[in-house]
Amino acid sequence: MTAIAPIAGFKAYDLRGRIPSELNPQVAYRIGRAYAEWLKPKRVVVGRDIRLSSQELCTSLVQGLLDSGVDVYDIGLCGTEGVYFATFAENMDGGIMVTASHNPPDYNGMKFVREKARPISGDTGLQEIKKIGDADQYTTPAKKGMLHSLNTWDKYTEHLRSYLDVSKLKKLKVVVNAGNGGAGAVIDSLEKHLPFEFIKINHHPDGTFPNGVPNPMLEENRASTIDAIKKHKADLGIAWDGDYDRCFLFDENGEFIEGYYIVGLLASVFLKREKGARIVHDPRLIWATLDMVQSLGGEAVQSKSGHAFMKDVMREHDAAYGGEMSAHHYFRAFGYCDSGQVPWLLVTQLMCESGKPLSSMVNERIAKFPASGEINRKVGDAKATIKKLEDHYKPAALSVDYTDGLSIEYAQWRFNLRSSNTEPLIRLNVESRGDLALMREKTTELLAMIGGEVAH
Repeated sequence: MTAIAPIAGFKAYDLRGRIPSELNPQVAYRIGRAYAEWLKPKRVVVGRDIRLSSQELCTSLVQGLLDSGVDVYDIGLCGTEGVYFATFAENMDGGIMVTASHNPPDYNGMKFVREKARPISGDTGLQEIKKIGDADQYTTPAKKGMLHSLNTWDKYTEHLRSYLDVSKLKKLKVVVNAGNGGAGAVIDSLEKHLPFEFIKINHHPDGTFPNGVPNPMLEENRASTIDAIKKHKADLGIAWDGDYDRCFLFDENGEFIEGYYIVGLLASVFLKREKGARIVHDPRLIWATLDMVQSLGGEAVQSKSGHAFMKDVMREHDAAYGGEMSAHHYFRAFGYCDSGQVPWLLVTQLMCESGKPLSSMVNERIAKFPASGEINRKVGDAKATIKKLEDHYKPAALSVDYTDGLSIEYAQWRFNLRSSNTEPLIRLNVESRGDLALMREKTTELLAMIGGEVAH
């Protein structure tokens, strides 16, 4: 009898692997069986992105669920947030999205949630699912599950519109770059309800990714958005990753806006709507967010970085909104989940209400709290490197925090240094209070002490 190979590709928050060596229909089937064995759900939502391998993997995943006695509700092509939405809005027991987000075309993967779209991550079930799938032994159900098609599209796009007061919107010219991922379909659905003129680039879904893998975090992938903003004299630009759980914003000059500076803007929207609301943020860069939240009478709550931690803290504190500098934005009204569509809608409303261009809203914040952005270095021993910096900087610090790696704060500048969960990398973020030269000087000083090789 041939030994069953263990399932590769389980990460801290999801599963991702190369096609077909690590992820193929046989593996997808085992994952369906293992997920059902572990969670014991009755009704599960399944969706998929536009990758060429997604349909085949999805079919096998669904078969694994059906053979486990689970009723499956297939919502078809969607973004990751489509599965989140269907899971909480339709009171399902769980959901699985077949996607590899911004990975290269020869990859695919899956993201898993349970009831109310609560995340399943490494320490809340993924490792157990892997163990069950590796053993490839499952309980035989009394009867097989039923397959249903479920169309939540209208309900989902109507939910997106609920964040807006359409009467306050004005005509804006907006460049939208779906990167040949799935976001274009959402724009097409919203377009008739909004007074915006959309300039659509790389708009149609194409799993071969003819214009490169949709990952706007890579500088080389931003040129087409920037060029279109300048050519059409647009008011702003938006680009998404493949499964559009993150959106990236560009101002009217084509300047890319770091996700950090959007957190404070979005916090301001919710604090104006809900007096004293709680806002969750990650520890990497914090001063701009704290300044905005405190000035509007809100309560800032710090969480470890990563969507599973952010969502837990959001629920625990019933926060209205949470944001990470990595451009993941979480909303209480969206089942405490992240959406790549709600943020840009709220930013356009802010622009319409304030009458200010996006650059002026953001540049005020950048000048007040200049930041280095995340810098990655490959080092031999991450733990020893962090300890070295702690020993050096801690004695004179105003505060030291270990929520996520090491955060050290002085009166005029602070830094966060944390190691990657999966690679021999450390990630540095530095910010100052209104002093660009100081931020740059301290960044250079820290990097000299860290050493190692440049990493992306």
